[in-house]
Amino acid sequence: MTDLSAQTQKADVLLEALPYMQGFRGCTFLIKVGGSAMEDPVVVDQFLRDVVFLEAVGINPVIVHGGGKAISKAMQESGLEARFINGMRVTDEETIKIVEQTLARVINPGIVEKINAFGGKAVGIPGTEVFQGQRMKAELGWVGEVTDCRLGLIQAAVAGEFVPVVSPVARDMATGKSLNVNADLAACALATRLQATKLIYLSDVRGVMRDPKDESTLIPSLDERSIAELKAEGIISGGMIPKVDSSLESLRGGVGKVHLIDGRIPHALILEIFTDLGIGTEIHL
Repeated sequence: MTDLSAQTQKADVLLEALPYMQGFRGCTFLIKVGGSAMEDPVVVDQFLRDVVFLEAVGINPVIVHGGGKAISKAMQESGLEARFINGMRVTDEETIKIVEQTLARVINPGIVEKINAFGGKAVGIPGTEVFQGQRMKAELGWVGEVTDCRLGLIQAAVAGEFVPVVSPVARDMATGKSLNVNADLAACALATRLQATKLIYLSDVRGVMRDPKDESTLIPSLDERSIAELKAEGIISGGMIPKVDSSLESLRGGVGKVHLIDGRIPHALILEIFTDLGIGTEIHL
């Protein structure tokens, strides 16, 4: 390929992205990042460069991050054993302290610092300043579900052209104590309250596939009816069920579209949002 051909191809890519940039200017995208997509520094850097790009073209990204593996590692270093019930971390008094410390002192500031280093502007916001919640099952300890979201700090950050980076911890309305919250569900609740144009889940899963071992079977688009059919066939099963259920819940609550994408793919956000084909599974009503 000649230099001129390469330059022309780059121009074609930009022109393909142009209508999406124009259409999404001023819109809010809630981006949840977790899983092994957070473990590789190179992958994290690529994702956060994408976030800076979104901000630069006039989109308002809001990030909710997980931290499961880092929390488990911190617990092990403190001599505590991580226990789970139906995928939920059992969280006693010692564990909730480690959860908050890991999220507030390691993961959240790390994301903020990198966004700023890449030329963006970000601010860390403790989840307890955003998420209000209540405890779930007693055997889970200080684990909660989100009952409401306070948007003041989020809206102030967006108005100041900062990217809010929010941790998945809620304030228990009954006791005032902190609650460990599933990051997927926290992101769903916040996207709904913000009436986000898009809710994007970045994880280590390509999307919904007919055969989990064959990425060529990726299903690019799903609605409520097709999700019900795929559940009945057993294609949507296990951990994917709560993810698609929460996606539908957010759509019914006013979110525009939900995207499930593999954050390990270089520049996954850009490819999903600004290209005609996308790379993951889009869910809509």
